[in-house]
Amino acid sequence: MALLRDQRVPQLFVNMTGVKYVDSSGIASLVEGLKIARDLGSRFLLYGLSKPAITVLELTHLLRVFEVHGTEEEALAALPPAADKFTLSAGDGTGESA
Repeated sequence: MALLRDQRVPQLFVNMTGVKYVDSSGIASLVEGLKIARDLGSRFLLYGLSKPAITVLELTHLLRVFEVHGTEEEALAALPPAADKFTLSAGDGTGESA
């Protein structure tokens, strides 16, 4: 959280590969990180979640709130959500429709 708050990094990738389970305090920390990132306009994503961690995020309806990737490679290769929307848009890039 200090990287986000103090150094205002543009992206923070959270490696969850060693985390077997996420309890309420872990959820609170992740939500706090996401809130700080959103307030600063930074990207906050998780990767390498275990099945139990995914289940907890699903049950709390937070899985769709976070940007989640299976591996570090997938996370690094993924475009930020806003950029992804632009690359998937149809048209010639002029902003005009036919």
